[in-house]
Amino acid sequence: MRTVSAAETAPTTHPWVVHAEQLRVRAGRHLAVDGLDLALGNGVHGLLGPNGAGKTTLMRALATVVEPAGGRLTLLGESVDGRGDYRKVRRGLGYLPQQFGFYPRFTVREFVEYMAWLKEMPKTAVPGAVQRAIERVGLADRADARMKTLSGGMLRRAGIAQAIVNDPAVLLLDEPTVGLDPEQRLDFRELLRDFGVDSCVLVSTHLVEDVVAACTDVVMMNEGRLLFQGTPEALIAQGSEGDAGDSPAERGYSALLRRHRAEAAA
Repeated sequence: MRTVSAAETAPTTHPWVVHAEQLRVRAGRHLAVDGLDLALGNGVHGLLGPNGAGKTTLMRALATVVEPAGGRLTLLGESVDGRGDYRKVRRGLGYLPQQFGFYPRFTVREFVEYMAWLKEMPKTAVPGAVQRAIERVGLADRADARMKTLSGGMLRRAGIAQAIVNDPAVLLLDEPTVGLDPEQRLDFRELLRDFGVDSCVLVSTHLVEDVVAACTDVVMMNEGRLLFQGTPEALIAQGSEGDAGDSPAERGYSALLRRHRAEAAA
């Protein structure tokens, strides 16, 4: 019997978990992502930008829901170019869109189990993984309640549970805190930090303070292009007391947008 080396059993690593070069993605006829260059590794990355910046379209491309119209996109070392087999990539993804579908008569447990099955998780691993995911989002006491009976915040937490059930290497969350109360948002931030240790987490949100509190890296888009990438502290440093916003982070965000728009108009 051949001896298996440690290198053969070690987890696969990639220079960048997510890597985009001059990425272009359409939303209908509109080129919503236009020449984006982006590199993300493990950690929690907050995705900011005004409405229409291309955030949701980018998330959909990273989730392999829509195909790139041009440029290069690599996820977990696999090229995403519209021609490959995405099954391997999708097994390593977790995705919560802004609006997600579900069968109203499913219980929370059945819904998360169904999503685990779609992600081709090993059958023996599913029950334990489902229970852990439900507990991590604080829905253990509602695990056997039907989805149609849940409040808006509970539905959002069920959506987060299905996204994390497979312990994804890439976790994509589009406006995940909508409907969550302040206490739940604090718990969610802690969950993000835990996942960011071993996974690449990208969170799209309009809540700048959530990004500063939970993220190690800030990605800011406008008009389909990368406007800024850096630490929360670097974002804060972009602003001053005279800029619009109720917090240092919001002032940094608004200052970046103001300067970008002024340069575009010049």
